[in-house]
Amino acid sequence: MATEIQNLPDVPGLTRKDFVTSNDVRWCPGCGDYAILNSLQRTLPELGIPRENFVIISGIGCSSRFPYYMNTYGFHTIHGRAPTVATGVKVANPDLSVWIVTGDGDGLSIGGNHLLHLLRRNLNVTVLLFNNRIYGLTKGQYSPTSPEGTKTKTTPGGSIDHPINPLLFALGAEATFIARTIDNNPKHMTETFKAAHEHQGVSFVEILQNCVIFNDAAWDPIYSKETRDHQLLRLEAGKPLLFGKTLEKGIRLNGLVPEVIDATTAAPGEILIHQPDHSSPLYSQLLASMGLPDFPTPIGVIRSIQRPTYESLVHRQVEDAKAKRGSGTWKELLHGSSTWTVE
Repeated sequence: MATEIQNLPDVPGLTRKDFVTSNDVRWCPGCGDYAILNSLQRTLPELGIPRENFVIISGIGCSSRFPYYMNTYGFHTIHGRAPTVATGVKVANPDLSVWIVTGDGDGLSIGGNHLLHLLRRNLNVTVLLFNNRIYGLTKGQYSPTSPEGTKTKTTPGGSIDHPINPLLFALGAEATFIARTIDNNPKHMTETFKAAHEHQGVSFVEILQNCVIFNDAAWDPIYSKETRDHQLLRLEAGKPLLFGKTLEKGIRLNGLVPEVIDATTAAPGEILIHQPDHSSPLYSQLLASMGLPDFPTPIGVIRSIQRPTYESLVHRQVEDAKAKRGSGTWKELLHGSSTWTVE
């Protein structure tokens, strides 16, 4: 538990320092987690929420040390079970701002079943999934997102598993908000975190994160200084899908198949316009499937639609039951409708 909350200032006066704990941050030098921590500590003060209303819940892994480094309430749970604990917290107190921190191993392997049900239920929480394509805490085994051929201590001949695409996983569970950001762009991270928080429903954010020890430079082909102009597709609602150093390339549909075209010679209306609120999941699936070697990798909000939240439905059901049957008593609850007297 992270419970260092003392002398809370007024909400408008909160700064990053109010969310920094006295604990030494223990990640490997150069780890992408530092940038993510800094970005989240800068985001929370700007959300207009009292500090005591934030809860950070994690599972197991390097990323899951977050509750110790955020000066909020927190819960460091067991492997893969952060979604389960978060469900209980949010249903018990819907006014809390609940953030789940997990990794590609914790969230998509041991916790895959728990995460799937959290997403489909549409609980109003934010999931930050750090994806470094490796198990870092346990020293470099391959993970559910490791590409085929990845050589690790557990796959010395190269992984033969087909990797999970986290965005497609979230889309398959019908998450109402899906986004992706990158650990070497703090501005984009904070913008994405704010958008995720503002969404009423479950928000799933994949963060491409670098593990400098066991999988260094895994994302460099996509987001290094040399490659990012041509390999990142920055999504903005209502804007065309353009990329390249001078935005000279675009994405269009050829039937149901996307293709890269020269944007400087494209006909009006030929390039796709980003619609994260489109009701059909097909467009979101198209974006989530894009990446090397044929396409740039999209970052930003991929999907954002509305559906009633799980906790609101739970509380509505409780109120409906009370209206029909009354509040009841503990004695009635314990005895139930089927009791026997044994003589």
